[in-house]
Amino acid sequence: MSLGMSRISTQYYMKDEQKLQPSEAQVYFGIIQLPWIVKPLWGLLTDTLPILGYRRRPYFILGGFIGVVAMLSLSINQNLHLAFALLCLMAGSAGVAIADVTIDACVTENSISHPSLASDMQSLCGLSSSVGQLIGYAISGVLVHLIGSKGVFGVLSIPAGLVILVGMMTREAHVHNVAYKRASQKLMDAGKAMWMALKCENVWRPCIYMYISLALSLHIHEGMFYWYTDAKDGPSFSKEMVGSISSVGAVGSLLGVLLYQNAFKNHPFRGVLFWTQLLYGASGLVDLILVSRVNLKFGIPDYVVVVSDAAFSHMIGRLKWMPLLVLSSKLCPSGIEGTFFALLMSIDHIGMLTASWGGGLLLHAFNVTRTQFDNLWIVIVIRSILRVLPVFILFLIPSSDPNASILPTEMLKSKKADDMLENQSMEMAPLVSSVDQHLVDT
Repeated sequence: MSLGMSRISTQYYMKDEQKLQPSEAQVYFGIIQLPWIVKPLWGLLTDTLPILGYRRRPYFILGGFIGVVAMLSLSINQNLHLAFALLCLMAGSAGVAIADVTIDACVTENSISHPSLASDMQSLCGLSSSVGQLIGYAISGVLVHLIGSKGVFGVLSIPAGLVILVGMMTREAHVHNVAYKRASQKLMDAGKAMWMALKCENVWRPCIYMYISLALSLHIHEGMFYWYTDAKDGPSFSKEMVGSISSVGAVGSLLGVLLYQNAFKNHPFRGVLFWTQLLYGASGLVDLILVSRVNLKFGIPDYVVVVSDAAFSHMIGRLKWMPLLVLSSKLCPSGIEGTFFALLMSIDHIGMLTASWGGGLLLHAFNVTRTQFDNLWIVIVIRSILRVLPVFILFLIPSSDPNASILPTEMLKSKKADDMLENQSMEMAPLVSSVDQHLVDT
C-alpha cells in the first residue's frame, strides 16, 4: 500500500517541488531503489545474526522504524535540498526493503519444504501486494490533491508503523544461547555458500536471463508522466486521474496474478515467458497511439486509452514476473533461503536500475524535457523493440516441470534439526560442503 501511495507522491514531489526534468527524475527514481540492490546484506543479517534470539521479528521492527523516521522527515522539513530529500527517500526505500527481504525469507523457507506449494505461496504474496497497491494508488491522487505530496509522506509513516506491529505480532521460535562471536564466521560461510550456489549452472543461467530481461525493459515512466500532465497538446490529467490510472494498473497486476495461478502455474517457464515477453513488447506500442494522437481521430478519449493500456500492460508485466518469482524461490539452497532469495531479487533490481537509468539517458538523448515532447514517440518505439529481445535467450531458463525441484537434492536438505541441537541459528559448513560436491556444472 505504501509503495502505491509513495509512487504518485514522489512523482509530483520531484516535478513540482524539486522542479526536475523527466530524464533527471527517471535517473533519481533509480537511485531511490539502491537499497533494494543490497538486499543480500539484509538477507545475510536475517539468516545469520539473530537479535535478542529472533531472526525475523527484529528486522520487521527495524524496517518499520526507519520508514517512519524517513517519511516524517520529508513531511515536516520545508525546502529540503535535493540531496537530503533523496537520502530520506532512499531511507524509506531501505525500510521497505528490509521488511520485504524478511518476509521473503519466511516464504522461501516454506517453498523449500513444500515445493509443490511454491506457486501458491508466491501467488498469495502477489495477490496481497496487488491489493495493497490498488488501495494505495486509488487514494494517492486524491491525497496529493488535498494535502500535497509532502502531506502524503506524513501519511506514509502510518504503513511503516504497521510494519513495526507486524514484527511484534509475528510468531517465531526463540533461539537460545546465540553465539554472536561467531557471527562473522557465519557471514563468511553464507557468502561462500552463495558463491558456490551461483557457480551451479542451474542457478547462474536463469540469473543472466532475469537481469537481461529486466534491463532491456527501459523505464520511460517519467517522460510519459510529464506528457500526461504538462504537455500543451497532451491530456493534462489531474492528480486524481493519475492516481486512478495507477490503481487500474494495480487491478491489472491482480488479474495477472490470478491468471497465472489458475491457468499458467503448471506450464513450463519457457512457454509462459515467451508469450508474455512478446505481448509485453506489443503493449508498449499503445503509448505510441496516445502520443501520436491517433486515438482522437477515431473519437477514443485519452483516458480510455491510458487506463486500458495500464490494465493490460500491468497484467502482462505481472504474468511475466510471476514465473521468475517462482523460479527464484526454487533456486535457493537450504539454510540461506532469505539470503539467496534476496541475492536473486537484488540481481533483478540491478536490472531495473539499469532500465531506469537507461530510460533516463534515452529521454535525455532525444531531448524529452518538461516542455519538449516531439521525440517522445521515438523513445517509445525503441523501448518496445528492446522489450522483445529477451525471447532470444530463453534457452537460459530451465525447461523442466515448474512444480519440480531444480537444485540438487543435497542443496535442499533442511538443517533445522542440527540447528536446534547446537542452539545455533544456522550452520553453514555442511551446506558449503554439499554445494561444493555439485560443482560439476537457474
